[in-house]
Amino acid sequence: MAQLKADIVIVGGGTAGWLAAMILQAESKRAGRPLSITLIESSKIPTIGVGEGTTSLFRGVLQRLGLDEQEFIAKTEATIKYGIRHRDWRRKGHLYDGPIDDVYHLADKVEGRGSWIDTFCVAAGRSVAEPHLFGALMKQNRAPVASTPDGLRSLSQFHHAYHFDQAKVGAWLRSKADGITHIDAAVEGARLNSDNGRIVSLVLDTGERVSGSFFIDATGFRRSLICNEMGSKWKSYSDVLPVNRAMPFWIDLAEGEEIPTYTHAWAQSSGWMWQIPTQHRIGCGYVYSDAHLTPEQAQAEIEKTLGHAIEPRNDIKIDSGRVEQPLNKNVLAIGLAASFLEPLEATSIHGTLVSILLFVGRHLKNFEQISEEQEASFNRAIYGQTDDFRDFINLHYVSERRDSTFWCDVAENYIQPQTKARLELWQHKMPGPEDFTNELDGLPHLEELLHLPVLDGLGLLNQSLARKVMNQDKHFQRFARETADFLTRQSNQMASKAVGHRAWLDDIRSSNLSSAGVLPSVSTSV
Repeated sequence: MAQLKADIVIVGGGTAGWLAAMILQAESKRAGRPLSITLIESSKIPTIGVGEGTTSLFRGVLQRLGLDEQEFIAKTEATIKYGIRHRDWRRKGHLYDGPIDDVYHLADKVEGRGSWIDTFCVAAGRSVAEPHLFGALMKQNRAPVASTPDGLRSLSQFHHAYHFDQAKVGAWLRSKADGITHIDAAVEGARLNSDNGRIVSLVLDTGERVSGSFFIDATGFRRSLICNEMGSKWKSYSDVLPVNRAMPFWIDLAEGEEIPTYTHAWAQSSGWMWQIPTQHRIGCGYVYSDAHLTPEQAQAEIEKTLGHAIEPRNDIKIDSGRVEQPLNKNVLAIGLAASFLEPLEATSIHGTLVSILLFVGRHLKNFEQISEEQEASFNRAIYGQTDDFRDFINLHYVSERRDSTFWCDVAENYIQPQTKARLELWQHKMPGPEDFTNELDGLPHLEELLHLPVLDGLGLLNQSLARKVMNQDKHFQRFARETADFLTRQSNQMASKAVGHRAWLDDIRSSNLSSAGVLPSVSTSV
């Protein structure tokens, strides 16, 4: 039996596995301690690519890895994402946008005033998305660049996010990986040290054995190492999140049709439909409750909503939740092996990146000897992140809708005490940074900037309170109005100068400028 050895062994490829491999490789080199990394994945295990969205953290990681954004877009058929459009969540016929840029970095600092631009918008009865450049770009479906006499220039200092087919991204990342040992095989079992319960080696279906000091489980729903070998338990969120099935399908984009620059989350009678555009088609799916709909009824409803037939690629039973010990001795679970939530706020890849980056920051130097205390601290941070994701998604279901049994059931049985407590708090004070915790060593997390568009869009903020806050200081109120007006005007003007999204993507794909470099992340006036 052939024996192979590596410092870190990753089981499972795809976006999660290859991102982990490349980040660990790059950061270990930067730390002056290059590691041998082996990734095991089986070409016999199929993948389903129906579109996935990221947060802006993904673009920062691409740049950190020195990967070319234009090549990434050309080779993976990715599109730009500025935020999420929520339709019919508050009530039928209502929509609101959640842009992901931060207007406070563009305004004068005002200490002690909290989220004052948002407070002004709420007081004035204006959408909190108005002052955001990304909000204007969402509405106009424009690219993040404008044409100038000197060529294309970036419009924003903020990272945008992406939509893509995760299978294609996994394959592209694999093609860019250099110095990582790749084995096409399936893991049949593991040998554990009987004294300490740590994995010593893996047995492959090729007859080979791969030993390592540390192992990463990126096997998705199979959770081959973290649950099957290490015995980590699954904590279900079925009492908090009401949907438990997903029916994915594709919609083809018409030739020349403009490509949306947002994820579309469209509430339905018994759940919601995602629409995530890639360059030639839109990845869709109905995430629904089978306590309220059969698969046949779900398909019929979506076909009625869209006005045409669909071809479901599958109908998947899902169990939202997380493993209780994502780090268990010398195994770290990432991606779907660590947690799964309905794809409402692009938490999957974001959570994967945060988990890897937190592991690198805390344990790259001592991954062979992580203490029980360090393991417990890491797990608190990661499952705390996932629990916060759960609560944020739960917030989206606080709706005025009572037009179906599902929405009545959600209102009565699924809105959690912690959600109700926060909403009660925010009737007496505007949300601020003090209301959110981050135990992720400063890595990005769900805080007030993401909550405010959802709270505002669902009508859950207290306009009388916001007006009272603004009326306390007329000079500051005028300053807030002038700032919000200026940012809104500037955003609309800049968006009007941006090139079209499809035209820009077509140009990148046709020219395939793999040597053009990553687009600048600094603001440029146009």
